[in-house]
Amino acid sequence: MSLVVFDPGLASRVVDFGRPQSRSLGVPVGVAADRSSLALGNALLGNPPEAPALEICLKGPIVRAEVPVAAVLFGAPFSISSSRQPLEMGTTFALQTGEEIHFGSTRTGLRAYLCVTGGFACPEILGSRSALECVTVGATLSCQTASIRRRFCPSLHGAASALAAGLRLNDGLWLRVTAGLQASWFNEREFFDQEFTVTPALDRMGVRLQARPLTMPERELISEPVGPGTVQVTRDGQCIVLGMDGQTIGGYPKIAQVIQTDWDALGQLRPGDRLRFQSVTLEEAGELYQKRQAWLREWVTRLRVSLAGI
Repeated sequence: MSLVVFDPGLASRVVDFGRPQSRSLGVPVGVAADRSSLALGNALLGNPPEAPALEICLKGPIVRAEVPVAAVLFGAPFSISSSRQPLEMGTTFALQTGEEIHFGSTRTGLRAYLCVTGGFACPEILGSRSALECVTVGATLSCQTASIRRRFCPSLHGAASALAAGLRLNDGLWLRVTAGLQASWFNEREFFDQEFTVTPALDRMGVRLQARPLTMPERELISEPVGPGTVQVTRDGQCIVLGMDGQTIGGYPKIAQVIQTDWDALGQLRPGDRLRFQSVTLEEAGELYQKRQAWLREWVTRLRVSLAGI
């Protein structure tokens, strides 16, 4: 009972909500880069928000169903096709035995999630089924035999796309941040008054940005804890924003911390995107997080309850 991988695409891997309790061991979180898209895609199938799904990145895979499979692709607007039936992003579909599905690319955003009924059955490591490596040609992704009617929620898809896109303004992106531990070492205006460009040097470990170099302090720093969303400044005055597979300690000074509410937007950044940073207080960050989580819980609940009535 599985999907067989004929072409792995670019950096496709199984993810869930990761290993947040293992960072003291030096293990990255390993969570989905866009948790909201994972949770909402799973909800369309009646799965728990954290059910393991295949995260596809920039260029998707080609897979074939070995059994009837109920699935949905949710996140950045990837093209998706099958010779048997028309398929659309954000709409559930049922694959028949032997049916092959092609995932193309996306012009906006970076990642989407192939969710299946029950989630993919993968080995559990440190309490998570997030894979440590990308899928390869010939890999089998075990899943349940299932079928489903077509389901799609226009208002949800539009809202989710807006959330994944972050706070867009004047063709750019704003990421909200709180002050980093070494923020006082830098000229704050140099950081907040300019636009940054996402370089091709990005992966799940982090995103390297390009802009006018920040003035570096003549100080040294002993390595200390860092986490997803940490904005570090390298010796050349350029910034790196750590991602979901970023290291647990680092020696570069930390000028800012992207708030958790905007981590999904961070996970959808692609080369060439332009962004600015906006400062918020810890209190504001907490309020934004609570509001975002309430919105997500409401939609997950509504979708799972509505599926039970079909």
